[in-house]
Amino acid sequence: MRIANWFCSAILLLLCLGAGAQDKRNPSTPEERKRFVAVTRDVIRAPLDTSRQSDVRWALQWLSDVPDVVVDPCPAPLEDLTTSGNRYSPKIFGIYVLAMGAYAIEHSGSVNDPAGQFQAGIEAALKAYQAILKVDPGATSDDLDDLLAKQRTGKLQEFVQQASGACKGQNESS
Repeated sequence: MRIANWFCSAILLLLCLGAGAQDKRNPSTPEERKRFVAVTRDVIRAPLDTSRQSDVRWALQWLSDVPDVVVDPCPAPLEDLTTSGNRYSPKIFGIYVLAMGAYAIEHSGSVNDPAGQFQAGIEAALKAYQAILKVDPGATSDDLDDLLAKQRTGKLQEFVQQASGACKGQNESS
């Protein structure tokens, strides 16, 4: 559980520290954005594939550094996953954040769409979770199972909108 919390905290810290360093870096290039989206798609499809670890680290660092792709890594829409002790929660949280970045890139015309980002992040996390379960059926998570049930019944979007309301105070203070 400490490792999971440490990893999630590290991602949050990386993104928050990157917000201050964004002035030092030029905006992202089309090639970087294309690479970022490709890395994100790959990790969603095969979250346990260790051959892409350096690409995932690059993507998280890049997301924290670039001034023109901004996400809110608020974990509230993931319910209690980040503190659940599930061995894959750090990986799923990372995928959640990466997917929000990919959404921001692919929907650049809809600037400042946190609801869309949270929805994209949750849906990617659920796809990754399902891919993990195919490889490791014992890696269940009550929180993610609950989100899958909401998705099946058509209530996921409403839930994400409500849960992301807890993030608004964090957005305003950062």
